[in-house]
Amino acid sequence: MISSGQILSVNGIDMHVQQSGEGAPLLLLHGGGGIGANWQLIFHSAPSGYHLIVPDLRGHGRSTRSNEPMTFRQLALDVLALTESLHIPRFKAIGMSMGAKTLLHVATLEPERVEAMVLVSAAPYFPESTRAFMRVAATAPRTEQDWAQMHRWHVHGDEQIKAIWAMSEHFANNNEDMSFTPQRLSRIQAQTLLVHGDRDPLYPLNLAHEMSTAIPHSALWIIPNGGHSPIFGEMAPLFARKALAFLNGVPLEQASMPS
Repeated sequence: MISSGQILSVNGIDMHVQQSGEGAPLLLLHGGGGIGANWQLIFHSAPSGYHLIVPDLRGHGRSTRSNEPMTFRQLALDVLALTESLHIPRFKAIGMSMGAKTLLHVATLEPERVEAMVLVSAAPYFPESTRAFMRVAATAPRTEQDWAQMHRWHVHGDEQIKAIWAMSEHFANNNEDMSFTPQRLSRIQAQTLLVHGDRDPLYPLNLAHEMSTAIPHSALWIIPNGGHSPIFGEMAPLFARKALAFLNGVPLEQASMPS
């Protein structure tokens, strides 16, 4: 396996992807505004027995974008095309926020492709409070520090960064893209672990409970005092251990999952 990044042509864009390790394919999908390399804060190297596949999603990092507004469904189609180009018919996956919602599309569009997945800070749909939050975020003033951080991650200039910041308004105004009913979620075949902070300001906890009820083979890990994407910092080692245990098929109670 290669450890350096490569650029692949996927659905009309250039997608940057890093691969490392050998074994079962494990796809890692980052959150909105982030890049694939953010996962190095969780996994310092490829876990034993896994072939990591870590893309920069459309319009992020070193990947290019089209001029059309971003949708989670399009991101899912990119992921499916990527795995097909790598000749990977079936895989496990971990997605965070935007990456998690992308995986909801992947696992309902082609349920047989996903063996197991971990969804961090996911949502089946956007309540009006979430849409209002997104619209405010899209037009929030940015500091020099904000720009500097984004320039470190995203290499295609200011227009790329502005498009990333504008994404949340596109998401807020799209009523079709994120509209997962219990019936749609029931199509998911993957063993699914939902990880959710009980103080997530973007996606209320009841959304995680709704997904846990609707997805057939699912478990829910609520992180006390956790906000949005509550898996970094001091939580990172615990998350990595518990997520990998789940993906390896360890029963939830044996994995000593916090409640």
